[in-house]
Amino acid sequence: MSIQSTRSTPALNPGGHRPPLAATSLDLLDRSRGSLLTACRTGDAGERYVEAHLGALRAAAALLAARSSSSGRSRPCSVWEVLPRIAPELSEWATFFAGTARQRAAVERGGPLSARESDDLLRQSEIFLEIVQDLLGVPRAEPLPDYIAPVSMHGSVHGSMHGSRSGRGRGLMSEASSLPTRGA
Repeated sequence: MSIQSTRSTPALNPGGHRPPLAATSLDLLDRSRGSLLTACRTGDAGERYVEAHLGALRAAAALLAARSSSSGRSRPCSVWEVLPRIAPELSEWATFFAGTARQRAAVERGGPLSARESDDLLRQSEIFLEIVQDLLGVPRAEPLPDYIAPVSMHGSVHGSMHGSRSGRGRGLMSEASSLPTRGA
């Protein structure tokens, strides 16, 4: 997914309220959540990773659609390249997801992936969607299911504990210190 690299933050109305979000942004938020739900339901680590990444990508695109306007021609850029210019508070997230984009490409080519990596990305993508919803002033949707499908050994390189979502979504982070935090 590519976007034009421009910057414009929607101005507040005289009453101090933001203008309503465009249908495009709302559609992208819905599609982001749909990707995350698909990621929860699949038992294949690679598919979970790809869907989780798509969920984050669509959430970022929703924010960019809401905050940017197209003014003239510019070269197409990755969402993760443009996000720090439009939403500097999400720079660390953009760096994180740019790295996962490279891993996603490797997974799509049949590269190895552990179940833990796919579960971690799903958790981070859900948190990212919540942050984007907060930034856009959109009420959060119901949390993703507490249970996710176990990843089969066929769909992963390494086994890991599956089934419970304890720690997913509700602001709790994994032990991995290299992952961005909610305040990032």
